[in-house]
Amino acid sequence: MPTHAQTHVQHTPPALSETEQALVRWEDDGGPAFEPPPAPQAGHWLRIAAALTERLPELAGREDVIVTCEHGTRSGAPAAFYPTTAQLEIDAALFAPLAPAAIDPARVGDEENYPVAWGALTHEAAHAAHSRWTTPPPQRGTALDTAAQLLEESRAEHAHLSRRPGDRPFLRAAVHTLILDDFTSQTPTDRWQAAAAAGLILARRDAGILDDDETDALQTTATAILGTDLLDTLAAIWTAAHATADEDGQSMLDHARAWCQALGTDPTGPEPAPDPAAGKQGELAEAIGKVTAAVAANEAAQTAAQEQAAAAQTARTRATAARAAHARQAAQTAEKVFAPGARPYTPGKATSRSSRSPVTGTRQPTRAEKAAAGHLARALRAAAYRERTTTQTASAVPPGRLNMRQALARDAQKAAGAIPTATPWVHTVHRAGATPPLRVGIAVDVSGSMSIATAPIASAAWIVAKAAALTDSDSRSATVAYDKSITAITAPGRTPARVTEFDASGRGHSLGEAIDALEAGAGLTQPGAGRLLVIASDGIYGAKEADRAAGRIAALRKAGCAVLWLAFAPDPLPLPGTTLVELTDPAQAAAAIGKAATTALART
Repeated sequence: MPTHAQTHVQHTPPALSETEQALVRWEDDGGPAFEPPPAPQAGHWLRIAAALTERLPELAGREDVIVTCEHGTRSGAPAAFYPTTAQLEIDAALFAPLAPAAIDPARVGDEENYPVAWGALTHEAAHAAHSRWTTPPPQRGTALDTAAQLLEESRAEHAHLSRRPGDRPFLRAAVHTLILDDFTSQTPTDRWQAAAAAGLILARRDAGILDDDETDALQTTATAILGTDLLDTLAAIWTAAHATADEDGQSMLDHARAWCQALGTDPTGPEPAPDPAAGKQGELAEAIGKVTAAVAANEAAQTAAQEQAAAAQTARTRATAARAAHARQAAQTAEKVFAPGARPYTPGKATSRSSRSPVTGTRQPTRAEKAAAGHLARALRAAAYRERTTTQTASAVPPGRLNMRQALARDAQKAAGAIPTATPWVHTVHRAGATPPLRVGIAVDVSGSMSIATAPIASAAWIVAKAAALTDSDSRSATVAYDKSITAITAPGRTPARVTEFDASGRGHSLGEAIDALEAGAGLTQPGAGRLLVIASDGIYGAKEADRAAGRIAALRKAGCAVLWLAFAPDPLPLPGTTLVELTDPAQAAAAIGKAATTALART
């Protein structure tokens, strides 16, 4: 039997250290005071031990246990619990490779940095909380005592997980430290040792600490050594031990006695000596090594998945915050652009007084423009029309239309003494389909190379604004002219009485900010409406200007807004994500915009 399982719970007080022995001599005969040489980092380890003592009640549910943390332990085990003195010791080496100055157990969550050490502490805390029985002194050191302590290992952890299931990852992380070091390449593969390995590993699987796929290697090895029937018998024993109460020492001893009898061992004698001829040495250590490697791999994969999920959640949170910030910025831009009487707005400047307005005046709409607005309004209303929905509901009572077949069936059910289930009344409800509104934003480039587009876009802007107002009270459109500044041509929610004319003699391109103004002003990101952004430009931009605008276009496309790019000159350079329409006749702009708006509305 591995010695480590026997030294987890020490029923005798820990041996006195050199310092304690010197203090005892001083008290006994007045000898010279002992001054131990200062150990390296001793102050940090005292601080860590005090912090672990402070945190232990949350693990063990008791406040009387003192934790010591030093290099090397008195028990020789990586960690041990002394129930007679309520002391818990843990080897400082378990915290490697962390420097003691970087360890702060007082901070909740710091234990994630040293899961093996915290897992060992948790295991001993499980003993402090649940190992409330002892083997009677006459039976200590016998095979019965060894088997009982072996069964207590997984029983204590099983009971601990019933209180604190969140500690499972730490117990898994400490499996290598708690078990594997007890099985070496010299450990023989006899029945007693194989049963011990099964009681330490497979029992933890049944306790919910390890997974089935992680213990396959040991399951195969133990079955080959013990046989299926004997292994099943041992599994039944440790399963019964898991259901044993904390104070029921007699039952635990009975389980241990059954364990010895199953293995053909005298429970009153010492545990069997290792049998070097029983099988290949190191086979059990190799199998357990595969178990711990599988546990480590699964934990690493789980950690990676959690980190990936956390990173994705962080990215989503940041994206949401970025969208909210962008929406606020777009709303501020729209407010500055579409405010009544606003001057051209230049992004990045506190005032726009020095910005020249491209607007040259207004005129009355022509008869052809009025007719085009009416035709477009009718086309939009047709595209927005939705068939009414019909819902039929059958019931046992009026109102509704009587179904004679169901009525006769109901009468027959009553006559037969059965509970009537037929539903002879059919109620029909007709509901009109919701008519989606239209949202259109038009951005026209008024840099010096776009003079050919000013007149047709001015006409199209009035036609679209008038048609939107005639289509639906919730429909709206807006048009802006942009160079380095942004100027409102038609404002959302306002039906222009006159056509606003403008020229193209500006420099620079603020398309990204122009899209922001149209997005917030016309509501191009709001679902439930036919949405269209129209950009009239040759696309000759600088790299930074193009990147800013392309990002806005991609966001609008993702939100479900169609983007139309109108080009009036050969070899245009539309931005990615747009639908290019090259017009040989600028007068076709209104028809192209109207067609795209109708399509967007029909697809809503």
